[in-house]
Order: sequence, then C-alpha cells, then structure tokens
Amino acid sequence: MMWPTCTNRCASLILLAGVLFAGGCATPISVEHLDHATVHQQLTRNVLSAHTLSDPTRNVLRQRYLTDRFRERPEYAIAELHAAVAEGRGEANDIFALAEMSFLHAEERGGRPYYLASALYAYAFLFPGNAGQPPDPYDPRLRLASDLYNRGLTSGLIADDGERIAIQSASYPLPFGRLDVDFDPRDLEWGGRELTSFFPVAELEIRGLDNRYRQSGIGAPLAAGTTQANVTKGFQVGQRVKVPVTALLRVDDPRRQLARGSVRAQLELHASSDTQAVLIDRRQVPLEIEYTSTLAYMLSGSAVWDWELAGFLRGSLLAENPTRLGALEPYKPGRFPVVFVHGTASSPARWAEMLNDLRSDPRIRDHFQFWFFGYETGNPVPYSALLLRESLQEAISALDPSESDPALREMVVIGHSQGGLLTKLTAVESGDRFWNAAFRKPPDELRMSPESRDLLKRALFVKPVPSVKRLVFIATPHGGSYVAGNRISHYIASLVRLPGNILRATSEVLAQSDGETTTLTAQTGFGSVYGMTPGSVLVQTLARTPITEGVKAHSIIAVRGDGPVEVGDDGVVEYRSAHIEGVESEYIVRSGHSTQADPHTIEEVRRILLLHLAESCTKRGNCGQAPDRPALVANELP
Repeated sequence: MMWPTCTNRCASLILLAGVLFAGGCATPISVEHLDHATVHQQLTRNVLSAHTLSDPTRNVLRQRYLTDRFRERPEYAIAELHAAVAEGRGEANDIFALAEMSFLHAEERGGRPYYLASALYAYAFLFPGNAGQPPDPYDPRLRLASDLYNRGLTSGLIADDGERIAIQSASYPLPFGRLDVDFDPRDLEWGGRELTSFFPVAELEIRGLDNRYRQSGIGAPLAAGTTQANVTKGFQVGQRVKVPVTALLRVDDPRRQLARGSVRAQLELHASSDTQAVLIDRRQVPLEIEYTSTLAYMLSGSAVWDWELAGFLRGSLLAENPTRLGALEPYKPGRFPVVFVHGTASSPARWAEMLNDLRSDPRIRDHFQFWFFGYETGNPVPYSALLLRESLQEAISALDPSESDPALREMVVIGHSQGGLLTKLTAVESGDRFWNAAFRKPPDELRMSPESRDLLKRALFVKPVPSVKRLVFIATPHGGSYVAGNRISHYIASLVRLPGNILRATSEVLAQSDGETTTLTAQTGFGSVYGMTPGSVLVQTLARTPITEGVKAHSIIAVRGDGPVEVGDDGVVEYRSAHIEGVESEYIVRSGHSTQADPHTIEEVRRILLLHLAESCTKRGNCGQAPDRPALVANELP
C-alpha cells in the first residue's frame, strides 16, 4: 500500500501539533513538592547562610530594576538604591536590602566601608526611631538584620593586624560618606582592671566542650583580656582571664543620618558580668554574648594544661603567686561563692565543662559567683587543705571587712577526687586527732624550729572555715584510692619535690624519729599519694572525723559499668571508699573517675546549688528578684 506524499502544508501542521503536545506537558508555571529540609533551605537562604541574597532582597532589586545592575556593578546598584532612600523614596524593605547587598559586596571585594555600611543599614532597619515602625517580631528579617549588624560591625572594626577589634574613637570612610565614631575610655574599666586586646569569638569553631551557649541579641561579641591589677589578699581575677564583652555601635536617628551621608555614632563596650541588655528606642534589647566561645578561647593553648603534671611533681610551683584563689569575674556582693577544688595532677581548667553548663542557667548566673582554688597536687593533703582554708579566710576578710555581705558567708565548696578531701578539711573540727595520729608527743615537746612547729600545728589542728556552709564531694577517696596504693603510684610519688618549708619540717621530724616521738617514717612518705593510700593515717583519721554541725554535704560517686554499685569503682576510687554516712544526698553516676564533666554530675550539682539558693533565701527572708534575662541557646557540638 502506498502512503500519500506529505506536502509542505501537511508538514507544518504536524510540527505545530508536536509543539502544542510538548507545551501541554510542561507549562510555563509549575510546582514541585519538596522535602522539609530543602524547603527550609530555600526559604531561609541569605548572604550569611548561602552567600546569596535572600528572597526579600531579590524582590526589591527586581522592583527597582536593579537585578542586572547589582550582578554587573554592585556598587552602582547600592548607590542608586541608597539615593532613593536618602531622597525619601525608599522604605524599610529597601533599607534591609541595602544591608544585605552591602554585606555581600563587602565579602567579595568591597571591604571595610561596605561592612560598616551594612551594619548601619541593618541598625536603621531594626531601630528606625521616629522615622518608622520596627520590624514585626515574626519577620525573619529581624534576626537576619541583627546578624548583619553584628557581623558587619565586627568586620568593619577589625584592626590593622587583621585579628583584633579596634575599640577606640575613629573615623572611617563609607560608600556614601563618612562614619565618625566616639568612644568613652571609661567603658574599659572593669572591676578595678582595664579591658584590652579584643578578639572576635562568634565565628570560632569549638572543640572540647559539648555545648555552646550564646545569648542572641545585638552587638559584636568579643573576648577581652585584662591588665594586671592590685590583687586582693587571698583572691584575684585570673591574670590571663578572657572576659565576654559586647561592642555596640549606637546611632541616633539613623535614617536621617544615612540620608545626610555623614554619620556620627557612639561605640559602647559592655562586659557580660555587668550588662546583658541595653535600651534602644525605648526598648530593652538583649546584647549578643558568646559565653562558651570566650571560655574556649581562654583555655585554648593555655599554659594551665602544662601546669597539671608540673603542679603534681613540683611542690612549690605556685609559691610566688600572691594568691591561689582565682575567679573569672570580680567579686560580686550578694552572690554565693562556689569554690571548685580540682584533683590530683589536674587544674582548675578541668571544671570548664561544668562551668559552661552551670553559667547557662540565669538562676545560677545571677545568684552565684565561681571561684577556683589552685594547688600543687603532689604536696601533703593537710598542707594543701591548710592553704585552701587560709585562702578562703583571707579572701573573705579582704573582700568584706565590715561583714555586710551575708551571701559571702554561705559558701559552697566542691571538690573532685583529692580535692574532695581538701573540701572536707574546710568543715571539720579535728581537735588533736591528726596530731595524735602522727605524733606521740605534744607540739611543744618536739625538737624543731618555731617555723616548722607552727606549720605542723596549723595543718594538723584543723578548724572549720565559718563561711563554708555546704560541701559537694565528687569521686572522693574518703577511704583512700586503690590506685594510690600500687607500686607504680608510689614510685611516681617519690619523684615529687616538696616545697622547702615542708622539707624542713619533715627533715626535723625524721631526725628525732626514735619510735617514741612520731609514727611517720621516710618509708611511709609525706606526699598526697601516700596520704591517699588505703589504710594511711590520714584517710583513717579523716574518715572518722565528722563534718561540723551546720554544714550540709552531698556525695556524687562515679561507678563504671552496670554492675552492682556496692562492689563497683570508677577506675581510681571504689564505691565503698567514696561512700560516707551523714550526707544530705548520695548520687551515683555511671562514669569513670573524671566525672566532673559528665552531664549527670553537672545536673546534680545544678540541683544542689538551686537547693542551696532556695534554702538560703528562705532563711534570709528574700534573696531579691533576679532581673529578667534572655535565655541562652545551647548548640551541641560534635
């Protein structure tokens, strides 16, 4: 059969039918169902999350016929939109678009002028003053504008070294004019010290701390160093402490100043220990504060880690320090001191995880202050405990000589491992128990120098520190540590170099060791390891010495695995050694010996502190209402 030949007209009809058929399969406008993650990414993409403009800014560019101009010559598109705003032809949408456009251009090649312009536009969007309404709290641009302000200000104030932030009065060029910044040097004063060396911490990656806490708000979050200051006897803010601070650039009537082209602003500096919110446009606005990143920045590469082993082997490592009791913030009247006492071959830095979590709770942050006791952990336990007691008493006398701060005299002491033994020795009345366990003659009958006799009496005739009202023992070897009793531990302990005053006293003791004067010998040893050996004179006597009346105590005991608690241990201390009678509570944590970083341990300490707060406030009538604080945001890090 022969098919008829298709003419040109026939071919055209076939082609037209094909086009119509294809068009029916793909309309010019269509939709596609996406998963939640993809939808969220598309709806929230912006210059900070994806290095691209957000949908609201893209809308403005299209409405203003600036899409192609911004792609080809972004500085011209920014200038044209700025001119529209300056002439009164712009709206809040345009001001936000300018903030995002300026930041993107700054990232690509615009640099400091555009970072600062982005911050100023964002500020004008957030705080229009009398020129308009602030953004609705449900408008996602409110948080993005805050972040653009924070990041733009941080990058715009970067110093010439490319790392630090310049906190000073200065003048900076802008794409449309000039920014004159005023700064009051009095903002640098902090607790008798001066803030210095400001480092941006918002963009740091943190390792070693499980949770990252920040307070979301406005401002550039920084870590500040402090200058050396006079040290209160027994107490000081650590010399190398880093302080969370926030830099805020305040602009009066920002939209009018932007239109004028010449902007004058006030640079403010706020330490988190003093200020968490500021008043802008008659509204309380939280400051952006980076608590965890500042703590991590302070501890990263710190010499404190090297000190841990050195502090065990060298008994006089801290002898030249004016005080062994340090803090991260100045003394705050009305807040209960919490004193952390670390364990053997350790340091105050080992409390970082617990401190990080506890400070995230405004109830604790507003009512407690954290102090840290540092000591050479190879020294005899009674000697280290003496230093702790004297440091606490000196600090209390110096900080509050008029005894007008009752909170200072309701102190909580928390000790881990050996630090728990020191902790107990702040709240016992020993009488002559320790002396009689070590000597068969009274102090005045010993043949030794007055200095050595005085040292031994102060260390062995223990009196409680009146201000200590609550104790927390964490993995504490009240009955000794089986690890301390092995040969390897004793060999390592033999390498410990005791401080000169201890060496003199022990030499004088051994010189008259005739079996009738003392039970101590060179073989029994004098360092902390020997004292924590099960069956030693120290642990036996301390275990029989009760905690003084009126002081409450709690035990947190670590036990590995899931076996019976009563026969378990944490790898260093057995349960039966850590268990003592007469405590208010005993809490078992399934973990190893370094349990002070375990979240269960931290939550139990939080519970105890809040209990202390409630009971103290009930006793005193009222602790006062803590100010409202924005909640911190915890991001769990991998």
